[in-house]
Amino acid sequence: MSENLIGFTSNFADNSTEAGFQFTFYCDTCKEGYKTRFTESKTYKKKKFFKGLGSVISTVAQMAGKSSLGYGLERGTDAISERFTGMSPEWHKEHETAFELAQNEAKGHFKRCPKCSKWVCETCWNEQEGLCVKDAPRANVEIAAAKSRKMVKDIEAAAEATPVFTGKVESKQTVCPKCGKPAGEGKFCGSCGAPLAMPKCPKCGAQNQQGVNFCGECGTKI
Repeated sequence: MSENLIGFTSNFADNSTEAGFQFTFYCDTCKEGYKTRFTESKTYKKKKFFKGLGSVISTVAQMAGKSSLGYGLERGTDAISERFTGMSPEWHKEHETAFELAQNEAKGHFKRCPKCSKWVCETCWNEQEGLCVKDAPRANVEIAAAKSRKMVKDIEAAAEATPVFTGKVESKQTVCPKCGKPAGEGKFCGSCGAPLAMPKCPKCGAQNQQGVNFCGECGTKI
């Protein structure tokens, strides 16, 4: 049996099962959904179903809990018709009635923008301007967002201009010239106590590794 469920917004999902009826309507902007109250099917309680109930239960079990935007119009009609094949005429009549009631319930949680004609939730509605936030952004929100963006830029600029390292750069032994173990960060080897100071060239003052005989900068004998 074919049904033509066309909602006040095309963005809705039919969450109905053989046991009852429920629908979720979505905001056209943020896609947040509002799920209507569950209405139990009277025909389900009375166990009045067609012989094809087994296939219907299988189909519903596979699709239960799955949300699909765009039910309604031709695509929605085909999907709904396929899902509920085998249901009784009484069940389909209940389904249509429940859908109308669900729309009336959901409309109280949405506003239609007179400019773009989209149905939006309260979060996406600018009450002062009477338009959706896409067409009329909230001034306080935009100001706060602009201030935050400027603050981030200022922080990044200040970080770029700030010298990170201010200490004196000195060459140090990485391996103890006496015991051959890692030299550490101090002036003396932590393993054997040997001094880790690098000898300076008497001519040019360049620092050289322990044990070298000639300066690596000017060739003077050390």
